[in-house]
Amino acid sequence: MKAYWIKHDGQNAALELRELPVPEPGPGQLVMRVRAASLNRGDLLGAIAHHRSVEGRPAGVDGAGEVHALGEGVRDFKPGERIMARSRGCFAEYVLVDPKLASRVPDRLTWEEAGAIPISYVTAWEALIQFGRLQAGETVLIAGASSGVGVCSIQLAKVRGAKVIGVSTSEQKLGKLRALGMDIGIHARAGDDFSAQVLQANGGKGVDVAVNLVGGTVFAACQRSLADFGRLVIVGYVDGVMKAEIDLEAIHTKRLEVVGISNAPLTPAMRAEATVGLNRDVLPAIADGRIQPVIDRVFPFDELSAAKAYVETGAHIGKVVIRMP
Repeated sequence: MKAYWIKHDGQNAALELRELPVPEPGPGQLVMRVRAASLNRGDLLGAIAHHRSVEGRPAGVDGAGEVHALGEGVRDFKPGERIMARSRGCFAEYVLVDPKLASRVPDRLTWEEAGAIPISYVTAWEALIQFGRLQAGETVLIAGASSGVGVCSIQLAKVRGAKVIGVSTSEQKLGKLRALGMDIGIHARAGDDFSAQVLQANGGKGVDVAVNLVGGTVFAACQRSLADFGRLVIVGYVDGVMKAEIDLEAIHTKRLEVVGISNAPLTPAMRAEATVGLNRDVLPAIADGRIQPVIDRVFPFDELSAAKAYVETGAHIGKVVIRMP
């Protein structure tokens, strides 16, 4: 089978197409015939040390396809079923999958739509529900709102009954995000302190949850935007800035919480818990159409390098997806 591997040299990543045998499932595993897979910055970029691989590793971390083969003891799925899953090595024709990280694909979805779901919506679920504890009537700030996880967070927050304030460096993107349900859009140049704009837009009140998808350049502004008992969730570092100012007095006096979202330290049980949350809190809204996966562009499998270059420009809104041969 054809499969891409990825190697990191500092923050630069190179893709390599290899010819590998089709994997055989071991006990408690299944093999998925991949039909579509999405691009995720954490997999493609080496800015975060936990994601780097100098020696090389299978590329792609989520996708959708049919169950090809089942290992001993796997009873939750049947051969031929349409599934979507998180698994290392999804930029390949076949991939090994932990069944606890797989979900059935709603009938209404195309392969490309299903392939765009697992990582981004799981991450949005972790940020807003598991750690953000977002409730109906609360307000959430999303910095980097046009990213894949940003768009998913807008959609999930609206389904939860929350008010959404999004921040982007592009006025054009903000217009498109409003059409997806975002209540208030704030245009801010890279490095701007947008906290005063957030407070003004929210009637002088801070937000209950802030999701930082950008990195160190917006950390201070996100923290300043929080209300008492606010929760700040750090998800990404597209700006490559790993250090930021922390106002300890504000964290103390306002009883703020700061939490990071990363797959790197999670145990298999923790990853499985996130799949349970996705199935319970997100997939019903996708199945009935309240949430529609947003795909910016679809590239064929043999143009993965071009897809990677496009994602690195930051021009996309939502997800970029690879269609498998």
